[in-house]
Amino acid sequence: MKFYVKQHKFYCGIDLHTQKMYLCILDDTGEIRLHRNINTSPESFLAAIKSFRGDIVVGVECMFTWYWIADLCSEEDIPFVLGHALYMKAIHGGKAKNDKIDSHKIATLLRGGMFPLAYTYPARMRATRDLLRRRNHLMRKRSELFGHIQNTASQYNLPDPIGRIAKPHNRLGVVERFSEPSVQKNIETDFEMIKAYDRILRKLENDITCSAKQHDPLAYALLNTIQGVGKILSLVILYEE
Repeated sequence: MKFYVKQHKFYCGIDLHTQKMYLCILDDTGEIRLHRNINTSPESFLAAIKSFRGDIVVGVECMFTWYWIADLCSEEDIPFVLGHALYMKAIHGGKAKNDKIDSHKIATLLRGGMFPLAYTYPARMRATRDLLRRRNHLMRKRSELFGHIQNTASQYNLPDPIGRIAKPHNRLGVVERFSEPSVQKNIETDFEMIKAYDRILRKLENDITCSAKQHDPLAYALLNTIQGVGKILSLVILYEE
């Protein structure tokens, strides 16, 4: 685990939420110079730190709301660090906990060189990584539908296995193997959902592949030359490693 150890004149710890953000700014002696709850907006943030911008670092715990403030700090040339949520919990966890206390603890970790760093993912690739993760989520939902069909076949003890229905040509005649109309409708519904997922996933994969070729064409091409690494795994390695 790496820690942020650079020295600054001011250290800003933020407990960040969707509507409000609690700021705590310490100077290099540890004195609190500002401790305030403000609106979660670029205007409010920049106004709050205006008099400290000569030499300040901003630290935020790695939660789902950090994208905008990381990008804002980058645009405004303000040093920004992202805190590893698990290690920060281990370091500053305690019974006394609220937004005000947490912001002070984050600023204290920054000043003391004990702020555990998480990777600040590059903004230009971030949205595509999120899209790839969404694709994985949808693929799991698709897999659940296949599992439901297989479980239903076992539930009604079909005499022969229904085979590898992930391949479209193996799905022919599967519905008719169930005698109960309501069960047939159940399986038909699963297959219709699978068809919809197949169409959506194909488009997503094409879009993500196009983005990968723009972001890092050489790395993507090299990943595809590795034996046993296919198109999707190449994308996962490119965007997650």
